[in-house]
Amino acid sequence: MKKPQIATLDEVVLARDGDFADITYRDPTVGGVNLKIGPEVARMTDQEILDCHNEVLLAMQRSVASYKHRAVEVPPGKDQVRYSEQCDQWVPRGDVLRCVIHHESGRRPVIEIDDREFTLEEFGSMLTTFSGWGMRIVFVPDTDLEKRPVIVVKDPKD
Repeated sequence: MKKPQIATLDEVVLARDGDFADITYRDPTVGGVNLKIGPEVARMTDQEILDCHNEVLLAMQRSVASYKHRAVEVPPGKDQVRYSEQCDQWVPRGDVLRCVIHHESGRRPVIEIDDREFTLEEFGSMLTTFSGWGMRIVFVPDTDLEKRPVIVVKDPKD
């Protein structure tokens, strides 16, 4: 699903729901927006709501452009994941996960983090914590999990 984008009235369908404006793109590949405006949303024109929506997206774009990401890696020996009662699942404590891939019978993958084993489904649910983000996966020998590998950019010969 594509991220919401600056739009014109002919590209969206607007609806009001209490303090919120629901903006649905006519293009089904673009995610919608549920924008909290407040009680004044009932008195706003569609164009005013869309202007507000577009201003929010522009502010987000400016924020992203100035953001410098520094991935947080939990120190070795400290728990990299924790169980969240609120989410009812395991969640990463940082932005980097050191893990080992095993497989059980039937070649189903098992991901080991901090001596805990997670099914592929459990690991996938954990990744949804970062929904909307990208990720890079670097495979290293299981003895080198705490080392930062040298990465060579090249087209591997198959």
